[in-house]
Amino acid sequence: MKALIVDDNDIARTTLSHLAKQIPNLTVVNEYSNAMEAYHHLQENHVDLIFLDIEMPEMTGIELTKNLSGKDVIIIFTSSKKEYALEAFELNIADYILKPVTPARFLQAVSKAQYIIESRKENVQFGKEEFLFVRDSNITRRLKLDDIFYAEAMGDYVKFYTKEKMFAIHGKMKTAEERLPKDDFIRVHRSYIVSISKIDTLQDGGIMINKKFIPVADAYRKALNTRMNVF
Repeated sequence: MKALIVDDNDIARTTLSHLAKQIPNLTVVNEYSNAMEAYHHLQENHVDLIFLDIEMPEMTGIELTKNLSGKDVIIIFTSSKKEYALEAFELNIADYILKPVTPARFLQAVSKAQYIIESRKENVQFGKEEFLFVRDSNITRRLKLDDIFYAEAMGDYVKFYTKEKMFAIHGKMKTAEERLPKDDFIRVHRSYIVSISKIDTLQDGGIMINKKFIPVADAYRKALNTRMNVF
C-alpha cells in the first residue's frame, strides 16, 4: 500500500512514519504539513491510503476528504479530539484514531484498510456488481448488494434490511441513494429505497417486499411504474 501522512504537527508525522516502517507492504511516499499540498499531490499521483489530521491551517482534513470524494483513496483520520468522529464517519472513512497513536491501534487501522483494498481487488467496482462497505457501530462490514431488500430512513440513521438482518448505519438517505446502483435500486418514498428485483407485488399506495408493506409516494410512482413496465 502506498500512503501519505498529512499532519501539521512534526512529532505526529514522525510518529506515524516510524509506525508505518514497522508494517510490511506499507510505504509512505510523502509527508505534508498541510492539506492543500496533499490535495495538489493527489491531483497527479495515486495513493491507496492517507493518514490525515483534522485541524490544520488553510484546509482541514474533513474538507480535504470531501474534495477527494471522487477518488479511490482510503482515509484514516488521526486526531487528538473526539468531537469530529461523527462527522468523519459520515464521510465513509476507514477508521478514526485518537492521538497519541499506539502501535496496536495503528496496526488495527491499517488492517482495516488492507481488508478494504483486498476486497476491492476480488471484485468489481461498487455500484455494478457485488457489495458495499457500511460502518455498523465500530465495525466496517461488507454488505452484498444482492442481499439488500430495502433501505429505510430513521432519524439520523439509514437501516439496510436483508432477509435475515437489519443494519442501522449513521448517515443520510441522500448518501445511501447516491451509493446504491440506480440500475438495481429505486427511491419510492422520502424514507424508502427498494431493490427492484425484490418487489413482490404492487398495490394501491405501496408495494410488498418480503411481507413488508412499503408506501410509494405520488412523486415517485410514475418512475416506479416505468421501471416495472406497468402501464
